[in-house]
Formats: sequence, C-alpha cells, structure tokens
Amino acid sequence: MHCSACVSKVEQALSAVDGVLMVAVDLSSKSATITGGAQPNALIKAVKDAGYESHITEGQMETAGKQKKDSISQIQQLFPLFLIFFYITVFSLIINRSNFQLDDFMYDFMGLFYIVFSFFKFLDYKNFPASFSMYDPIAKKLPLYGWIYPIIETLLGLSFLLRYQLLISLVATIILLGVTTIGVTRSLMDKSEIQCACLGTALKLPMTKATFIENLIMILMAAWMLLHSDFYTIL
Repeated sequence: MHCSACVSKVEQALSAVDGVLMVAVDLSSKSATITGGAQPNALIKAVKDAGYESHITEGQMETAGKQKKDSISQIQQLFPLFLIFFYITVFSLIINRSNFQLDDFMYDFMGLFYIVFSFFKFLDYKNFPASFSMYDPIAKKLPLYGWIYPIIETLLGLSFLLRYQLLISLVATIILLGVTTIGVTRSLMDKSEIQCACLGTALKLPMTKATFIENLIMILMAAWMLLHSDFYTIL
C-alpha cells in the first residue's frame, strides 16, 4: 500500500468478508486490524483479490485458533441441553405412539420439559436464584421468585402431564417464559458472559441463542394450544 486510495481499497475488500465487523487499515505500518470472526484464509484471499499481498502473523493466527476452539467448547458445553431436548422429544413420541395426536404430544412435551428442567434446578437449588436473577427481570426485582421458580415449573409439568387446569398452565407458560425470554434477549444483545440457569447451575451452561430458542419453542407451543383448543374441555 502506498496511498490513501490503497487503504480505502483494502478496507472495502476486508469489510466484504463474512464475519468482519470492523476494519482499521494503517498506511504507515501497512497493516490492518480486523474485529470479528472471519476466517484467516478468507481475509488473505480478499486482500490478494484486491491486488495486494498479505499475511497473518503467528499471534493473530493463535487468536483465530482460540476463537475456533471457544466455539467448539461452547458446542460441547451445550451438548447436555441438546441431548435432553432429544430425549424429551423421543419420550413424548413414545408415549403417544399408539394413537398420535398433536395436542397430546405437545402437552406431554411441555410436561416433560418442565419436570426435567426443574429437576436440574433442584440439583443445585441454593445457587439457582442468584444465577437466575442475572437475567430474569422478575427475579432481579423479587429474589423470592428465584426460589419458587423451580417449584412453579414442577407444578406446571404435572399439570400438563395430568391434563389438569391446562388453560391456566398455558397462560402461565406464555407469561413466565415470555418474561424470561425478554431477559435472555437483553443478555444476548449486551453479549453478557453469564451462565444460563435453564438447567440449574450444576452443568454450568453458557447463555447462548439456544436458551432463547428453547423458550421460544415452549411459548409457541402454548400459544398454539390456546388458539386451537376448546377452553371448556381443557379446564
């Protein structure tokens, strides 16, 4: 690079690479600082296609490698969550294998979801409220809510499995998980590095989009049942 036009050309080339959030090109040192999760090879190719030679220093390669390892580590940490979802889905299908009805499948799925997730919260019950209050808006304002939340989940789980007071349980699911999802969304947007208390604190799961998705699945199921069920028959 020899002039400001070269700097602009390199910046445009690097900015177009997937995963690049910010680019700062320094003409005096003939170097560029890239913020984001772009692949090193893609960055080198972009500069080469723009007509310039480039390389990534060993330290920068280590940083890129560390980001990749962190991503793999996060997937490994979330594996228990994915596995639990898989088992809940399979058992819900098994329960309804003889006469499959979508409504019954959803009730059993939601029931097992609450029972299993509350079980893991009770494994480290004394530490759950503090972790939960890190992102749940109600638990932040009312500490007692964090202590009774696992109990509420257990009762909701039993309600769905026993088909008892379903209307109340569906409305409660939308409200409680809706509020929690607001807190989860804020944490994700702020990029807060906190634990997800969805499976308690024993497994030390990180807060990721998976938490948002699991809550959204339950909310959508509850909303679907409210819209497609006869309130008089499920009370």
